[in-house]
Amino acid sequence: MKKLTKKELAEYKEKLVVQREKISGEVGRLTKDYLRKNSMDSSGDISSRPFHMADAASGAFDTEFNIGLASNEQDLLYEIDQALLRIEEGSYGMCEKCGAPISKNRLKAVLFAKYCIKHQESQEKEKS
Repeated sequence: MKKLTKKELAEYKEKLVVQREKISGEVGRLTKDYLRKNSMDSSGDISSRPFHMADAASGAFDTEFNIGLASNEQDLLYEIDQALLRIEEGSYGMCEKCGAPISKNRLKAVLFAKYCIKHQESQEKEKS
């Protein structure tokens, strides 16, 4: 494998920017929905809404689920930003462990990959 060309780097950068915009929109939507629901719940006016414990549990689950989604999306945004930084620094597409080029198939599957397959697998084994 060889290093990525300037044209390939520009294509990956464009894909990363598009993915970042999409995820940013999702985070914004989740945050807006959470804040809207939270402000309705904290307004104190619950007289017009029927209360049932199952509704409260469902609402709590939805809130926790959306917070988890937003957190995961924030993690993805961080990884994308790091990949964009690696493009600017000239290290995008190179494994951070061994310095070898990351396969184009891997980069197509995971635009922000920072390890080759071999080292990604070792990273995952260390985490588990």
